[in-house]
Amino acid sequence: MTQKHPVQVRRAYDDPAQNDGTRILVDRIWPRGVSKDKAELDDWLKDLAPSSDLRKWYSHDPDKFEEFSRRYREELKDDDHADALKQLKEYAKKGKLTLITASKRDDISDATVLKQVLDGKKSG
Repeated sequence: MTQKHPVQVRRAYDDPAQNDGTRILVDRIWPRGVSKDKAELDDWLKDLAPSSDLRKWYSHDPDKFEEFSRRYREELKDDDHADALKQLKEYAKKGKLTLITASKRDDISDATVLKQVLDGKKSG
């Protein structure tokens, strides 16, 4: 059995914590008003982000999160996302991982879906 390291989701606007482990930005667009120094990121996996069409359709509407999660998981299977997801899984094997997002509500963000995927959980 492989070692299971914790994965958490945090907002880009929150101060980095000492126990964050590896910090990966998973949004396509850099968080407005956040300097690269303040972000303290280890990587920026833009290719993990949902497609622009899906992001615009979703618009962070809580009522659409379940369907967004399903569609996003489908997108993660395509070639555009597969390499970035593989890279993220490699980070997760090495130690604690913090997925960073600029979403106002990180509990209904693409980062939350990625955490569920890494944790081996189904949507919801």
